Amino acid sequence: MFWARLVILIAPLAAAQSLDFEAYKTRVEPIFLKKRPSHARCVACHVDAATAFKLQALATGATTWTDAQSRRNFEMVLKLVTPGNAKSSRLLMHPLAHDGGGDQFHAGGRQFASQDDPDWKIIADWIASAKSN
Repeated sequence: MFWARLVILIAPLAAAQSLDFEAYKTRVEPIFLKKRPSHARCVACHVDAATAFKLQALATGATTWTDAQSRRNFEMVLKLVTPGNAKSSRLLMHPLAHDGGGDQFHAGGRQFASQDDPDWKIIADWIASAKSN
C-alpha cells in the first residue's frame, strides 16, 4: 500500500522532470495562442471552460503568459500527456480530427485536421522527446 501511494505521488514529478519546460514554453505553448482558420484559439475557450485543459487567463493587453503562468499551464498540460507517447496523450488526440485518429467529439472543433499538421507534430515531438531523458 505504501509503495502504491508513493508511485501516485512521484509519477507527476517524474513526468515534469522528463518533459522540458523551456521547449514547452517556446514551442508548444504558443500553439495555444495561435488563431486557426475557422476555429477559436485554444486560449479563447480553455480559460473559463470546465475542462481538464485549463489555461491561465492572459492579463489585459498581454499577448503571452508570464513565466509563472506558463509554469502553471505546463503543470496542467503534464496531466494530459503520456511522456514518450504522443498517440496516447489526450492533449493531442482530443482536438485531432476523428478521421485522423482523434476523439469522436471536441467542442472547439478540430484544431488539427491530421497528424501531419505542423503544430500537431511540434507537440508530438515534444512529448516524444521524453523518451531520451
